[in-house]
Amino acid sequence: MAGLMVATAATAQQRFDFNSAVDRPGWRTVAPDTAYTNAIGYGFEHDGGEGALFSVAVPEGDYRVTVWPASSAPVTVWAETRRLMRQVTDAPARFTVNVRQPGLDPVPVNAPGGAAVRLNAREDGSRSWDDRLTLGFDGPVARIEIEPVTATRLILMGDSTVADQAGGDYASWGQMLPRFLDDGVSVANHAESGETLKSFLTGLRLDKALSQVRPGDVVLIQFGHNDSKVQWPQTYAEAGTTFRAYLRVYIDEVRRRGGQPVLVTSPHRRTFGADGRITNSHGDYPAAVRAVAAEQDVAVIDLTAISGRLYEALGPELSTRAFADQGRDPTHHSRYGADLLAWAVADGLREILADEAYVRPGIDRLDPDRPPRPDTTEPGSPDRAVERPRGS
Repeated sequence: MAGLMVATAATAQQRFDFNSAVDRPGWRTVAPDTAYTNAIGYGFEHDGGEGALFSVAVPEGDYRVTVWPASSAPVTVWAETRRLMRQVTDAPARFTVNVRQPGLDPVPVNAPGGAAVRLNAREDGSRSWDDRLTLGFDGPVARIEIEPVTATRLILMGDSTVADQAGGDYASWGQMLPRFLDDGVSVANHAESGETLKSFLTGLRLDKALSQVRPGDVVLIQFGHNDSKVQWPQTYAEAGTTFRAYLRVYIDEVRRRGGQPVLVTSPHRRTFGADGRITNSHGDYPAAVRAVAAEQDVAVIDLTAISGRLYEALGPELSTRAFADQGRDPTHHSRYGADLLAWAVADGLREILADEAYVRPGIDRLDPDRPPRPDTTEPGSPDRAVERPRGS
């Protein structure tokens, strides 16, 4: 049941107070110049971006985080690699953060397998795979409490339009999704830029994600952007045959562990025709996802259809605001565009999990034909410049 969290004994509850003028029993006072070191296991980190980054050494798992505001001024809170969590105003905000490391359980003697996920060069130093929980703020906060919990887990598998993007104006629906979800839901985003169904498997990312699945967990699976690339011969999967076969394998593996698979079709690229309508740049892949979902009795969130409605409602000019690099990148999204797609996914979860309180109370439903304009929804974030994600 979403929202259910049970405290665990994996590590002790940790409390941090950023007001050195007050002595709070049971709280560690943290000075503004306290830099993170392995020796103390907590402190501030800086990577040239905006805002403050505060990290705490923790084992792999899910953590309930409570943040107290320092004033009534709103503060946006991100976690790990810029996962948008909450906006703190005049009351404490609570949410759950998933922390993971690339290591896998040791394989038996003489058995095939690997010791860790095969990370790519872009993931070197990634906050998504390190040994700590990192929180980012675009303003001051008063206190933070971190406690290990057993939370309802939402696991994401996919490509760059799902993966946590490290900075710039690049963002994905996967990293915007936590802000729409109940405090007790943990988003474990295993998606990575450039990935396909084949590479996700051969890179041991599937093994890692499946190791996190527990009975009752929901797994969102979105591929197709890169699987269609014939010029990538090692990972190409034909829509009518191998692509469908791989999807069936993913579904069966999730179900074998008691999880609930949900397929997601790829969002459209910004490909307007002369008539002002979005043209399909994904070929037969969205239809293949729908067909496998029907065949396997799996729920599907049709982001292909929803994104087309969103972009057409915005029009050829305004829709550039939904994409990165001032709209010059027609595939990858800005924070605004990613936020709209995350909202659509949250609505899809509401429909699929009708008896589960996955979505936070008070979140309205998105009307894809009348989306809010960029200036009313675009979230801020701690930021740093990055290169364009892999894939296209």
